Amino acid sequence: MFHLLLAIIYLAFISLGLPDALLGAAWPTMYQEFSVPVSYSGIIFVIIAAGTVVSSLFSDKLTKRFGTGRVTALSVCMTAIALVGFSFSDSFWLLCIWSIPYGFGAGSVDASLNNYVAIHYASRHMSWLHCMWGVGASVGPYIMGYALTNGGNWSSGYRYIGILQIVLTVVLLLSLPLWDKKTSEEQNSQSLILKEVLKIPGAKEIMLTFFCYCAIEQTAGLWASSYLVFYKGVSAETAASFAALFYIGISIGRFLSGFLTLKLNDTKMIYLGQAILFVGVLFMLLPAGEIVTLIGLILVGLGCAPIYPCIIHSTPYQFGSDKSQAMIGVQMAAAYIGICIMPPIFGVLANHVSIALLPVYLLALLILMFVMYKKMLLKSGT
Repeated sequence: MFHLLLAIIYLAFISLGLPDALLGAAWPTMYQEFSVPVSYSGIIFVIIAAGTVVSSLFSDKLTKRFGTGRVTALSVCMTAIALVGFSFSDSFWLLCIWSIPYGFGAGSVDASLNNYVAIHYASRHMSWLHCMWGVGASVGPYIMGYALTNGGNWSSGYRYIGILQIVLTVVLLLSLPLWDKKTSEEQNSQSLILKEVLKIPGAKEIMLTFFCYCAIEQTAGLWASSYLVFYKGVSAETAASFAALFYIGISIGRFLSGFLTLKLNDTKMIYLGQAILFVGVLFMLLPAGEIVTLIGLILVGLGCAPIYPCIIHSTPYQFGSDKSQAMIGVQMAAAYIGICIMPPIFGVLANHVSIALLPVYLLALLILMFVMYKKMLLKSGT
């Protein structure tokens, strides 16, 4: 039964990744149909992100009351309904309305599932599960592409993913007895509000660590291609390919990280990731040819790989399993805030100063992340 539940969790992580890149893949077609500016995708993104932040902060209370299995099933159901709602939308404002349950569903399930795995499974599974999320995020655009090139449209792509999420909801509902056998600590521990969480030694520091990490990942992913084209003189086609390799590097890195965790603990894995990230940024800073810059970008992706899953997995050890759900909830909230505000801030810098500042911007975030992580370890006594 233990292995059956783990298989279901792996399936859940793949499924959770499926919708994440759909909007980007479908928007070139969608915005024309709705007769809105191309920039309006940012409105949908912000609504989803805001819902994710709010639901992440409430994930502790929800999980303590209903258990991980029920929260996961309900969250996936909300996401499925939102995706199907997207597929039947005939106006931009309907998309905005359906983005609300999408965001609420995404935040709760992310925080709840990550905490469950952190408590009950080895670190290698956390790395491999996040690798599976990457697989889902990569497959989603292919499903959308299939819909667009085989007589369908973007609505069909959303509907296909929505149906897959409905199937997963059914599987999760059928698996509830498996979850219930393992949730006694979730039910017995006390729920914490945000004010109480922030008083925990090291809480603010780990939130800033997560904020910086997700800011690095999102900023690099969003601006790498433009940096290569406008500053390094790389062709648009080559830049697009290597920008994609950044995400492939994260997925491959997380697969390899699962094996490395058999020898290295979470803290060492995080330091290793930060060191590789540092080397990658230095490569991007070197006044060398495009090959060196491209290698640097791949190294940045590989360096990012172990940081997110290992921070999550180490949370019960550093803060206690009775507080880990609340801690992971605020970590997720901090992560999405970093995702929302730091890439646009770099956009302003690129527009008014120079896009050449990208590696400097990443380096500043990396240094802050390193310092905050060290302070967290000192304050938490680990």
